[in-house]
Amino acid sequence: MKREVALTEELRKHFGFDRFKGQQEEVIESVLEGKDTFVLMPTGGGKSLCYQLPALLQEGTAIIISPLIALMKNQVDSIRSFSTEDGVAHFLNSSLNKAATQKVKDDVVAGRTKMLYVAPESLTKEENIEFLKSVKISFYAIDEAHCISEWGHDFRPEYRRIRPIVSEIGKAPIIALTATATPKVQMDIQKNLGMDGACVYKSSFNRANLFYEVRPKVKTEASIIKFIKENQGKSGIIYCLSRKKVEELAETLSVNGIRALAYHAGMDAATRSGNQDKFLMEETDVIVATIAFGMGIDKPDVRFVIHYDIPKSLEGYYQETGRAGRDGGEGKCIAYYSYKDIQKLEKFMHGKPVAEQEIGQQLLLETASYAESAICRRIMLLNYFGEKMHEPCGFCDNCVNPKEKQEAKDQVLLGMQAILAVDERYKGEHIINILTGNATAAVKSFRHHELEMFGKGKDFDDNFWKAVYRQILIAGFIRKEIENYGVLKITDAGHEFIANPKSFMLVRNHNYEENEQAAAAPAATGSGDPELFGLLKDLRKKLAKKLNLPPFVLFQDPSLSDMSIQYPISLEELQNIQGVGQGKAKRYGKEFISLIKSYVDEKEIERPQDMVVKSVANRSKMKVHIIQCIDRKMPFEDIADSKGLELGELLTEVEAIVNSGTKLNIDYYIDMVMDEDHQEEVFDYFREDAETDSINEAIDELGEDEYTEEDIRLMRIKFMSELGN
Repeated sequence: MKREVALTEELRKHFGFDRFKGQQEEVIESVLEGKDTFVLMPTGGGKSLCYQLPALLQEGTAIIISPLIALMKNQVDSIRSFSTEDGVAHFLNSSLNKAATQKVKDDVVAGRTKMLYVAPESLTKEENIEFLKSVKISFYAIDEAHCISEWGHDFRPEYRRIRPIVSEIGKAPIIALTATATPKVQMDIQKNLGMDGACVYKSSFNRANLFYEVRPKVKTEASIIKFIKENQGKSGIIYCLSRKKVEELAETLSVNGIRALAYHAGMDAATRSGNQDKFLMEETDVIVATIAFGMGIDKPDVRFVIHYDIPKSLEGYYQETGRAGRDGGEGKCIAYYSYKDIQKLEKFMHGKPVAEQEIGQQLLLETASYAESAICRRIMLLNYFGEKMHEPCGFCDNCVNPKEKQEAKDQVLLGMQAILAVDERYKGEHIINILTGNATAAVKSFRHHELEMFGKGKDFDDNFWKAVYRQILIAGFIRKEIENYGVLKITDAGHEFIANPKSFMLVRNHNYEENEQAAAAPAATGSGDPELFGLLKDLRKKLAKKLNLPPFVLFQDPSLSDMSIQYPISLEELQNIQGVGQGKAKRYGKEFISLIKSYVDEKEIERPQDMVVKSVANRSKMKVHIIQCIDRKMPFEDIADSKGLELGELLTEVEAIVNSGTKLNIDYYIDMVMDEDHQEEVFDYFREDAETDSINEAIDELGEDEYTEEDIRLMRIKFMSELGN
């Protein structure tokens, strides 16, 4: 009791807190007693305090091994803010010059430094090893310890050399800390650090305030913009896998009125840290980043974390989503998923060592399984980290919008019999191939196509069997072997089920490929709001009569259809409509947006703002290239060749440019391929006789013996450019 009171007083004295969080106190006790200690504590659980307080209370200097220079600086600044003495914490890494390095060493030798942060690379330097041998070390803290394991989401080979170096410097207790570790990774860390007998403190991975959601990757930018605008002023992080996508998305968000900045390792250090500081200081709302961003970012009020691309592992996903709602408040975690992204990541692994590829593929399989599953997201995540949760959380997309269940007793039985048929020595994917009768090279090489079980489950697809194995894993009927990760074994509960089968209600997985098609379909069909579409057609007819132009010159039908879906009410919004550019919007748009605004107000329509996405100016290199070539009066055949296009494909590109309001002068090329009389006849047809802009109707009227399709299309482009723009 006395020690407990004393520790709480020290906590208040050094950090100003009245009480410990979770298991912090027990961990600190363990460290102060000189025991090796393994700490598994989710992001936001207060891991840092577990080594900071004992370091301040003990004689000597604690060596804290940390993977990122930016993270060290962040931690050192934080410790110094609680102390009157700057020398209480230092970091030793490659960013320091000679004088600064000497200052650090002087403070350590003088006993002023209680915490010395060291990168694993710096730890291996001979001069640093020699220096640390002369220092009284209180203990070693290994932060982000998952970096030790090849199965961890952020494996770093230099982390595997920590143990021998620590032994060389001098014996002292070790505390290893991580926010994410599956049972496999935990075992790997303890084995590598030689701390099998360590006291293990494992906090729950359940972050009850986080809402998990997976969305199909369809019109992703539009969906993200809509979400952010509905959460105006809230802080958020968007993760992308490539630097190029980070920059493109940050730019798209910015032109759509969202305060967003980019962050990735390819940027210069000053810009990168400047953008990070602006995010921390709330000068920007959103950071679009690669996974290089976020380790050690202690911003408590991040309200959403969006994954534009599905991550390479569930551990990475959990770590990154853990940056939302660290203050216990609202935290939305949205991931956009398409199986194509998984296939892309698999391609990136080609050429790597076979063992690394196998690990990478197994991790990707887990991620795809999480994304496609229709059972409670939280149950799945916790199960992945070896923690059981029996009741659905009620606070994820699958719980809020549950999918129908079906009786699957017979299929569960068949699925487990298939595992036994191959002596519990194979992974889920291989067993599914056997069940569905898919004679892959691997299935044939083990002669598993000759098994009685081969093809017995072919009435159901891969997606169904994935759902079966995922759900019986969670039900505890099977487990994945830790040593040979991914190999399926039947548990005692599974054997009991085989002996006495009973009802098993299965939730079917999502099929996001189907969703993509469904979500993409509306744009190609119908005309949105039929009443508004009719009003817009009437207005077009009236204005066309007044201007003495064919109606299609003002706006074509697909543009009116798009207006009846998106309800643009400003000239700016009108420019985002299919086939409408700045010129066309300014010339003809005023009366159209006035009509739409009145209609929206009268009918009290909630507009789908997610559709109103401005493109980044000059984003289309193809468009710019074509305009420049036409300005230089290049023959169309040469322009098409330069971009590997057929002439018809080039005309389609030019039509899109002109229809959206850009004026092009293509007289130079028309004069090369058509005589003056023919030009005049087609031009007059479009001006006086044409009821629509149909090429087929024009050919029927003008005669296919006289004109080719290309001739008519060229003259229609000239006509639309001169009269429509």
